Amino acid sequence: MAPIGRPRGGTPAVLVLLFVGAFAMGSAELLVMGMLDLISADLAVSIPVTGTLVTAFALGMAVGGPLLALATAHLDRRAVLVGAVAAFALLNLMPVLVADYTLFLVARAGVGATEGLFVAAALTALESVVPRERAGRAMGVVITGFAAASAVGMPLASLLGRELGWRTSFVGLAVIGAGIMLAALVVLPPVPVARASRTAGAQLRHAFAPRVLAVLALCCLVFAGVQSALTYLVPYLGEVTGVTGPLVVGVLFAFGVATTAGSAVGSRFADAHARLALQCGTVGLTVSLLVMFLLGGQVAFAVLGIVGVGLFAMGMAPAMQSRVMSLAGPGAALAASLPASASNAGDAVGALLGGAAIGRAGLEAAVLAGAVVAAAAVVVAVATGRLRPHTPASQDFPQAVEPIAAHSQSA
Repeated sequence: MAPIGRPRGGTPAVLVLLFVGAFAMGSAELLVMGMLDLISADLAVSIPVTGTLVTAFALGMAVGGPLLALATAHLDRRAVLVGAVAAFALLNLMPVLVADYTLFLVARAGVGATEGLFVAAALTALESVVPRERAGRAMGVVITGFAAASAVGMPLASLLGRELGWRTSFVGLAVIGAGIMLAALVVLPPVPVARASRTAGAQLRHAFAPRVLAVLALCCLVFAGVQSALTYLVPYLGEVTGVTGPLVVGVLFAFGVATTAGSAVGSRFADAHARLALQCGTVGLTVSLLVMFLLGGQVAFAVLGIVGVGLFAMGMAPAMQSRVMSLAGPGAALAASLPASASNAGDAVGALLGGAAIGRAGLEAAVLAGAVVAAAAVVVAVATGRLRPHTPASQDFPQAVEPIAAHSQSA
């Protein structure tokens, strides 16, 4: 690995930059959901058709993100990150400049793909900016940025869109993206890639090794369990718990706060205790879903279970990311984008599973189905805990470089 320079402002400046970038990306991901009715009316398309914008984003992130990560694995991480943010800004401007639904659909898929690329570039860059023993904690900062977007970013952007028009929110995201791009050019040092990690073959071989796929399967199971219940959370609150009106917004906000807190706390355990964090997290998730199923008729217990789902699910996210990249070794540039793909796949499976369960036995069945899947995740978490990280050979990393953080403040 070639020598890398010290970031201006030190490691904290890099972490703040990547947190803001993740916050903006996460807000963009959820933005359409919060303004679906406005976009539908303005573009004269039905609500179900407008909903395909959400699908396009998910597919872009799940498929396009890893493809872009593979195509750019040989490039300097700063250059890739700057390019991803620039593309993000431009793609968010497309539906503002051209009122065409098909173009909007393409743009949303592109935004999803650039978010996947941003995640991969940001997390692999962090590995060169912070000491290895603090990499998981630093990754948690980025993941917390995405979680915070669900609690704060999306509601604020939706409010702005309803007050000033939905296009205003997209313009705002583009402006923020341009600012992040300029800041990245100033704050981030060049981050070259190890020579032996530059080929597509090496990336594919290490990123899709069986040990990595096992943890990705765990990631898919976790989010399938979560989404089986949460896809139908609003009707569950209304029909099972009896929570309606403004109280629903309060519960959703509490869930958003729990996801943010979970990712922040989980990052503390993503380095030395990642395996234990995944095992305890899956147990906590299973218990939380069982509380929702067994005691959903009581408001306090239902809300406690919902908060627990957010806390434990996102609390595992930094550990999942850390484990995948650690197990992938030289394939980390590609592997960094895969947990997001696995979680999106889990979301899709969970939504279908919950819907099928409701069709057979009612809303509570969706929560029970999620608990069963989460229980299966406990078994997988215990089994994958025995896996050990890839041990780099000398030709993979010819000379370790002292992390920048050793010369500045720690993460």
